[in-house]
Amino acid sequence: MIRQERMQVVDQKQIARHIFELTVQGGLTSEMTAPGQFVHVRVADSYEPLLRRPISVAAIDPELQQFTMIYRAEGRGTSLLSQKKPGDTLDVLGPLGNGFPVEQAEKKAYLIGGGIGVPPLYELAKQLNANGIQTVHILGFESKQAVFYEEKFKELGETHIATVDGSHGTQGFVTHILNELPKDFDTYFSCGPTPMLEAVQWAFPEKRGFLSYEQRMGCGIGACFACVCRTTKSETDYIKVCSDGPVFPAGVVIA
Repeated sequence: MIRQERMQVVDQKQIARHIFELTVQGGLTSEMTAPGQFVHVRVADSYEPLLRRPISVAAIDPELQQFTMIYRAEGRGTSLLSQKKPGDTLDVLGPLGNGFPVEQAEKKAYLIGGGIGVPPLYELAKQLNANGIQTVHILGFESKQAVFYEEKFKELGETHIATVDGSHGTQGFVTHILNELPKDFDTYFSCGPTPMLEAVQWAFPEKRGFLSYEQRMGCGIGACFACVCRTTKSETDYIKVCSDGPVFPAGVVIA
């Protein structure tokens, strides 16, 4: 069930270049059921900036009624958000969207993320591990300064890092690592830039996959049609990433 709540900021810190980790507490957490869902955050109490910002949920702690978001501070809205301190409150709407189907993995899953698409894969990895699924994480970043959560992912399974400039891990993209890994997994889950998602689909046409798309959003609840994409079903069939997704089976979305 979607709720709107003023949640309390528990902690916020910068964890990589322009990347912030923000933990909030409140009853809304109890509504979070699937990794890959997101929240819509009002970054200021004024009318400017007007629109909320969609932010991925990276970790959920039902016992403490806390969840953690990871976002990139690159515009006015997220820069204002990065100034929030413990004890402040934040207007949050969520959880929104349909997350990753954890039950679809059988024995071994590849989790493939790029940049700010990495955060939702962390909660996914935790839940898959809890279900006895072996996870392998392939994560791509621009440079060493942009890498985050590497050690946390390593605690959950085999982890590979790619950086575009080669300053850390394998030089190149996640596809360079995927080409070298065995294809002994049954399911893959991926989140990141659209070109990366397209490349992953082409790499594993015979595998069961689920992709989380990053789209600009206005309302976050399917009312404004800002995040509409075509599907492969027909030329006149469209989906809304915010409410129909953001997670879709591989081969459904024409981005």
